[in-house]
Amino acid sequence: MRATEPTGFLYPFLDAGEADAGEVDADRLLADLAASARAKLAESAALASATVAAAGDALSAAAGEMAARFAAGGRLLAFGNGGSATDAQSAVQLYGRPPAGRPLPALSLVEDQAVLTALANDVGYELVFARQVIAHAGLRDMAVGFSTSGGSANVLAAFAEARRRGCCTVGLSGYDGGAMAASGDLDHCLVVRSDSVHRIQEVPDALVWALWSATQAALESLAALEVPGPPPASDPAVVPRPEPAPAPMPPVPEPEPVPEPAARAAHQPLAGRPGR
Repeated sequence: MRATEPTGFLYPFLDAGEADAGEVDADRLLADLAASARAKLAESAALASATVAAAGDALSAAAGEMAARFAAGGRLLAFGNGGSATDAQSAVQLYGRPPAGRPLPALSLVEDQAVLTALANDVGYELVFARQVIAHAGLRDMAVGFSTSGGSANVLAAFAEARRRGCCTVGLSGYDGGAMAASGDLDHCLVVRSDSVHRIQEVPDALVWALWSATQAALESLAALEVPGPPPASDPAVVPRPEPAPAPMPPVPEPEPVPEPAARAAHQPLAGRPGR
């Protein structure tokens, strides 16, 4: 692979001046590939840790508002393009089917192929998410959008529509945040500050996990603040009320005595019939 090729920057050590593939040392090449993979993994992990730490206040603020909306019956709507679409889908799965905690209502705006292609064909791709926000979003809902550059037109259009409908808007972007960070339609913007598109696209999972974890913690705090109901009867603080005495049963009348002659007559055989 030549360094002048479009992907030469990914593995520059592959072009070490060899004239052809026959001059490549296979063992050295494999060792270089393994070292490159380890270096990229370490770089990605360090960026994820730094990003989550730097976004601590923004994560807490977003999670607090989202928890309040979930508690009021709200739903999360997630969207993005390309790799960001998979991030949106992963977020919906995490909130809707969590490994622990409370399942929360979430809807992916990228999974329905019929809706996406119909909107793209009929009204334009720049509105494929905004039109779905119109159809699904309510006042208590949350719109969570992903864009590596922060400038995806259809993501920004969806945020604008969500803001008009009173939704909480949360964006995840890269570089310096782009148009997403500068937009007045976002309540919260979480930015992966890097110049590498590859590293940027590897970090949203860490941000989504941190946001979900903080949202679950905020929901638990809200539940603890709810007014408790009446204590159970076994609670020692409960003073049991005395049971009312049962009403007296009315006396059962005694049977009237049968007159003696009549009683004897009842047991005597009828005339003309043998006794038993």
